[in-house]
Amino acid sequence: MKSRTIQSPYQAVLPTPFGCVGMSVANEKLHGIDFLPADYPLQAPDSPLSRRVAAALNHYFDNPGSSFDLPLAILGTAHQVRVWRALTAIPPGHTTTYGQLARWLDSSPRAVGQACGANPLPIIIPCHRVVAANGRGGFMHAASGAPLAYKDWLLNHESGIAAGA
Repeated sequence: MKSRTIQSPYQAVLPTPFGCVGMSVANEKLHGIDFLPADYPLQAPDSPLSRRVAAALNHYFDNPGSSFDLPLAILGTAHQVRVWRALTAIPPGHTTTYGQLARWLDSSPRAVGQACGANPLPIIIPCHRVVAANGRGGFMHAASGAPLAYKDWLLNHESGIAAGA
């Protein structure tokens, strides 16, 4: 019987203050970031781009006001891409509501929420900065559990910027 090596779907898995993140890199572009449990096996970056992404993420975790200048593969419907581009205009430490973003894009809050939930590059494309009119809203198509804990951590991490801390 031949043994098979299971290949990781990630080019790096990094520890974060709230668990781990896995990154998918191909053709010199960042294709995806996944939130993973804290006990997920770490994996050192295996390419120059994955090392650059890892450095940018680590810089963000140390400095929530930092921005990202990375080559991104932004693959989605025309509406999703429009929403994702709009998300990058929301500065760290600030939020907007699904309704406000929908009005700005001449869309609907539900369509904006669906696009946010389909975002393949959370943190880099900051969907966590979009909240419900009556509170934080969902994150990654979830209304509770770990995804909301990630969103809370990210918003709290950035909250000192808006307060001038």
